[in-house]
Amino acid sequence: MIRFRSLIGLLALAAMGVLDTQALAQDSPDKPVRPTIRVSGEATVTAKPDQAEIAIGVVTQAATGQAAATQNAQKQDAVLSELRKALGAGADIKTISYSLSPNYRYPKEGGQPTISGYTASNVVQIKTGDLAQVGKVIDLSTQSGANTIQSLRFTLKDEQAVRSQALREAAIKARAKAEALASALGLKIVRVLSVDEGGQAIRPMFEAAESMRAAGVAAQTPVEPGTIDVRATVTLTFEIAQ
Repeated sequence: MIRFRSLIGLLALAAMGVLDTQALAQDSPDKPVRPTIRVSGEATVTAKPDQAEIAIGVVTQAATGQAAATQNAQKQDAVLSELRKALGAGADIKTISYSLSPNYRYPKEGGQPTISGYTASNVVQIKTGDLAQVGKVIDLSTQSGANTIQSLRFTLKDEQAVRSQALREAAIKARAKAEALASALGLKIVRVLSVDEGGQAIRPMFEAAESMRAAGVAAQTPVEPGTIDVRATVTLTFEIAQ
């Protein structure tokens, strides 16, 4: 009799457990999917550059690595000395690349190449906020021994401020597009669910690594900074309702 009653109790508890599970399932219905619209807005802000970055180098060749490196150091020192005289002791100059590599001669009849000499290259970057000095820096560098103008970039000192403006304008355009769509469909915007942004700056760049290797570059090199376009794209996802 005792065992029979115990079995009845276990069955009752099991039944209660089933009922509780069913009740919980009824209390947790799937949430309805919120209707949304997703739109993008794009904006471009044009600004005048206020900074230039010029990469200037000296390339030398000699029979030995030591000779090539020594000649390169002497010529680059002369270039840097003249630049510091012109730009002042506080000039923003830094080395961005240096290399010393062998030159190979390949036999016409085939076989193993042999080392015919060495090439040393030292490139420095000059950063200046005086754009009127750019042409002078190029001319002074080539006149004092530089034989490579690797690149010239015009940039913004505070690109983030211009980018923020572009983002604001892109967001306003995206919002206006969403409101127009919602109004046309007889809907209303409830709230913003997500925001994604993208975009980049498009900078004018002048490169002349090969064309300005000759030492006889004409003085007073003309340079035009142009403008910089900073683009931004903002994608907004809105919850909408009737």
